[in-house]
Amino acid sequence: MFQYLPAIDLMDGEVVRLRRGVASEKTVYSNDPPAFARKWQEAGGDFLHIVDLDAAFHGTPRNLDAVARICEAVDIPCELGGGMRNVETIRAAFAAGVSRVVLGTRACESIDFVREICQEFGGDRIAVGIDAKDGLVAIKGWTETTPMRATELALAAQEAGAGTIIYTDIATDGMLTGPNYAALQELADILSCNLIASGGVSCDDDLIRLSAISGVSGAIIGKALYDGKITVPFIRS
Repeated sequence: MFQYLPAIDLMDGEVVRLRRGVASEKTVYSNDPPAFARKWQEAGGDFLHIVDLDAAFHGTPRNLDAVARICEAVDIPCELGGGMRNVETIRAAFAAGVSRVVLGTRACESIDFVREICQEFGGDRIAVGIDAKDGLVAIKGWTETTPMRATELALAAQEAGAGTIIYTDIATDGMLTGPNYAALQELADILSCNLIASGGVSCDDDLIRLSAISGVSGAIIGKALYDGKITVPFIRS
């Protein structure tokens, strides 16, 4: 079943959205993350995609209390990304109640780390987030582009045991211009694990088109959902 994953970005305990990923250019949507999470559950969300932006910027979790309250407030599973760089942080995330963690920069730096984490916690609880620019992996908040191709990292992460790949095309993220369908199709053709699309979703038609790609198991929805451009409850085929 194709899954809808509403995104909740946390900063200083509040639900925010950043403009072009700049911390100083944020819009605060709610100071009550659990109530906001329930809103997306009631809209038909299948899985909540939570990002600890403070952890992403500073390297250590700063919103685990809010994450725990979100997990307690909803019945659907939650995943958490941002600052997942060591075993202790990942263990704390699971203790807060999340069902899955998302490894980002650390996964690109060390596939061995991905393998170790999958062996310890189970691959179904581990996602690897791949941010790409022109097909190449970008890291450290998109400030650095590596020589590694997204397809190469995706295959390596899958081989290491990761049960989910989350693919974000930087050029489309937050732009409401539609996902990079060609890149997603390329990944879908070579992967057997779950593949979740992120970035660029602008309307219901994008979600319908994504759900028709064999191998794409879900989509993370951010700006379009917050701006009211997506039908809720979500359209089910």
